Amino acid sequence: MMDSSNMTEILESFRDGRLTLNAALDKLKIFPYEDLNFAKIDHHRAVRQGFPEVVFSPGKTVEQVTEIVERLAKCNQTVLASRATKEMYEAVKAVVPAARFSEVARMIVVQQEEPEVDETRSILVMTAGTSDIPVAEEAAVTAEVAGNRVKRVFDVGVAGIHRLMAQFQVIEEANVIIVVAGMEGALASVVGGMAAKPVIAVPTSVGYGASFGGIAALLAMLNSCAAGVAVVNIDNGFGAGRLASIINKMR
Repeated sequence: MMDSSNMTEILESFRDGRLTLNAALDKLKIFPYEDLNFAKIDHHRAVRQGFPEVVFSPGKTVEQVTEIVERLAKCNQTVLASRATKEMYEAVKAVVPAARFSEVARMIVVQQEEPEVDETRSILVMTAGTSDIPVAEEAAVTAEVAGNRVKRVFDVGVAGIHRLMAQFQVIEEANVIIVVAGMEGALASVVGGMAAKPVIAVPTSVGYGASFGGIAALLAMLNSCAAGVAVVNIDNGFGAGRLASIINKMR
């Protein structure tokens, strides 16, 4: 697997005479990136950022997704493909048996080694409504694959705010909170006003015509008067999960 520990092992093996120069070069030659013509796979990302390159599946053919995931899996312990279809998953599964599919999150996950998880720290993923769950699950799965303990609280939007108030203890226990909401996006401001920890707001494209495909929720979240609320792009569950993981692991 091409991560920092693997690179160290290769270099030490060459230093100690267990690998010839040519053998070491063969192992390192795809380290910067691997050119598949239609894609240049960044095998170096896990070393730079602590998390491998993630495949954004829309716009790619089944064959392209399959080949990219297969190549990534040869060099990384963990591989994610977001917004994937069942057809893509079945093709990937045929060449990468360790692959699994989160149908709600629409993610192909390859995890060849369980990450170490700090059980004393957690990320809370909340949704305003049930229709926001697919984006929330994308965030939750991303955070779990990155080695975080994740809790979920769904359907606690402001239309029935008593449902949210009942979750006060869970909010208090979390280290980072991801709030996923469409329509008017008000949940992020309310949670931001309750919590003394970072809140990552994810606007979704859920809503009627005047929600403009999530723009209304995005603008509401950006204009939140609650301090400590950051906002990612519309429907960007992956971005929220990745950011929450980085914050959760900081000391």
